[in-house]
Formats: sequence, structure tokens, C-alpha cells
Amino acid sequence: MNTVASSTDVADYIVAQQVAADALPAAGTPWLDASRDKAKAILADVGLPTTRLEDWKYTNTRSITRSRFDPVLRSENWSDTAVIEQLKVPELNSHRLVFADGIFVSGLSSDTDLLRGVRVMSMAQLLQSEPEYLKSALGSALPESPHGFTAMNSSFISDGAFVEIGAEVMLDKPIELLFVSACSGKNRLGLPRNLVLCRSGSSATVVERYLSATKSRSLTNVVTEVVLDGSARLNHYRVVDESADSFHVGGLFAQQDQSSRLDACSVVVGGGLVRNDVLVNLNAPGAAVDLTGLYLGRGRSHVDNHTHVVHHTPEGTSREHYKGILDDRSRAVFHGRITVGSGAQQTDSEQSNQNLLLSREAEVDTKPQLEIYADDVKCAHGVTVGQLDENAVFYLRARGVGEDEARKMLTLAFAADVLAKIKLPALKGYLERCVSDLLLSVSHTS
Repeated sequence: MNTVASSTDVADYIVAQQVAADALPAAGTPWLDASRDKAKAILADVGLPTTRLEDWKYTNTRSITRSRFDPVLRSENWSDTAVIEQLKVPELNSHRLVFADGIFVSGLSSDTDLLRGVRVMSMAQLLQSEPEYLKSALGSALPESPHGFTAMNSSFISDGAFVEIGAEVMLDKPIELLFVSACSGKNRLGLPRNLVLCRSGSSATVVERYLSATKSRSLTNVVTEVVLDGSARLNHYRVVDESADSFHVGGLFAQQDQSSRLDACSVVVGGGLVRNDVLVNLNAPGAAVDLTGLYLGRGRSHVDNHTHVVHHTPEGTSREHYKGILDDRSRAVFHGRITVGSGAQQTDSEQSNQNLLLSREAEVDTKPQLEIYADDVKCAHGVTVGQLDENAVFYLRARGVGEDEARKMLTLAFAADVLAKIKLPALKGYLERCVSDLLLSVSHTS
């Protein structure tokens, strides 16, 4: 029974799915039809999240649910090369796939010269050509009880990126997934569905970037699943820099096997409302994950990070370090949860969240959480919320640095250790410039 939201919140999306069902990629494939129908039933039951849910207590979705967004489920022939050139990261040499409102744009992509054993392609293309190949993996990393946005994404599964790194393959350059929203008008809904499979002993880097083509109001509802086989390594970067009129609900869901390692870094520098969910299951001994995040808020923006790392087996390692910089009347939420199961002895886990408030009206709600059911573990967590050290500002000013520049320098220093986790020099430099430009605009308006 739906106790979360009125059915009118989701009725239009359920109808849209029913109308489009026969035209969705691989429609008529029994397992996929059943999966979509199950997700649609969950969406009808739970609705879209409201503040009555504990995990959404501080994030009000009324700005999204008060109007309908039209799902984009097929190509609308968007091909603006000027926009793509403007959105590129200078000097980032990558295998690039471009998506307009969640739909693959072949003419703007560059995915040639891939190493043998590597597949990078449109999810829709793979569903049409080899749907059975995805049967065991697609949906395998999702939580048993997804919230309404994740269920909505799963009820459509229309397009997105499929990445597979073969056993023992060391990818020579990053795979960049560039998702451009607000390409085809106002109130459009992009529903990218991504799947990254890293086979035993492989190593790769995947960069997801979410940007806006225009300032039109839009909603991106994206799900990325990651499956790491034994000893696989993945560096995963997610960058959200959409317009102030956009909404973004994203999920990263990972399953890790023995001695695998996931390094995932999330950077949010733009967007009206951004929600990032991360769920990582460490399923075998020696699995390790390192989650880092940086989020910047200004105006009336809202950024919500919810993370959950589950240690199921012994000798797992997890590190989690998120930082927020908030100005004006922006608001942030951080809820980091680490669960250590009864069989996960010798777990080593650390979690921290630090926040810098540049305005008296900025606000953050933070909740680090440990659930430990084993007795031979090493676990710690911590949280800080504060303002710039005025003694440090005075120190710099006494040495001839202007006040605005001093505050900018100290704020950049606060963010530096998160950006240092980015191992791609071009991407790191690009994000440093984004953060610097954002702080410069803040200092000019404060």
C-alpha cells in the first residue's frame, strides 16, 4: 500500500510507460518485460519520495512533482556540435559517448580504436541486438527496495551506456559519458541507464559528466550499475554541472568481488536540486572502496548525498570523505551509512564529512552512521560544520592579499584534497577552474 505519496504524483509516468512499452528497446523479451513491469508496480506502490521518508527528510521533491516532465525515449535528432565543443574538457583524451536527454547521439561520439576485449556502446543498441547478454547483470546491483525515482528509471530502461572491460585488460584512456540535458525543449525527462562490467583483473576509468545545453527546466533521472569481478579496478568520476533550473536524481550502485577496488569521486558544481545515491556492496574478502565527494551550493540550490557501504565479508576496506562548500541560501544534506555484517571481521572503515558555510543563511544537515555487527573491526566516523578561520584570513591580509582573494584561497585549499583524488590531470585542472570561477563569482556578489 502506498504510504509515501499520492498516486497522482506518478500516474502520468505510469501511463507514459504503458503507452511506450511496446516501442521500448527489446520489448517482447520476457525477462526484460517482467523487470520493467515489476519496477512499474513498485513505482505505483511507493510513489515518488516525500519528506515523510527518513532518507528524504531534508529533501523536498515538490519542486519536481508539481509539474510533469515528458520522458525522452527516442532520438530527436539533436546534434549541436557547437554545444559539445563548448562542454568538452580541454586536453582530455577519451573514448567519448554523447547522450542528448539520455539518448545516444552517434554523430557526436568518438568511441573508435578501443582495445580488444573492450565494449563501449549504447544500451539501446545492445538491448536490441543481444538482450540475453544483459539478463544476469542488468538490475543486479540495485537495492531490494528502491525509491520511486530508481523504480521509474527501471520501468523504462530505454538508453544509456554499456561498458565492458574484458579480463586482464588495462584500458589505455578513460571512457567519457557525456550526458547533455535540456536539449529538446522545456520540462523534458532524461532516463539514462548505465551498466559498467569490469571482468577479473581488469582496470579502467569511467567519467560521467552531466551538463545542460540550455537553461530550460529539465529532469535527469539516471541509474548507473557497476559490477567488479575479482581483482578488477575501476576509477569512477561523476560530475554534475547542470543549470540552476535543472533537477538531477542519480544513483551509483556497485557490487564488488574478491580483492576488487572501486575509487569513486563525485563533484557537484551546478544544478537546482541534485540528489546522489551511492550503494556499494563488498561481497568477498579483500574488496575495497574509496568514496570521495565535493559539493558546492549557491543561490537556493540543494544538494543531497546519500551513501551506503555494506561490508558482507571479512577483510574489507572502505574510506569515505565528502566535503561541502555552501553560500547564499543553499542547502546540503549528507547521510553516510556504513554497515558491517556479523561475518565481516577485520573490517577497516573510515568516514568523514566536512562542511564550510560561507553565508549565515546557508545550511547543512549531516548524519554519519555506523552499524556494526562484528566485534573485530576498526571503524571511525566524524563530521564538522564551520566557517572560514578569520585568523587565517587576517594572516593572508597582513601579507598583502586582498580579503576576497584570501577567502577564495582558503576555500580552494579546503576543497583541494578531494580534487587531488582525481587522477586525470585534464579533468582535475578543469574542475579546479570550475570551482575557482564559482568562488570568484561568489566573492563578487557577496
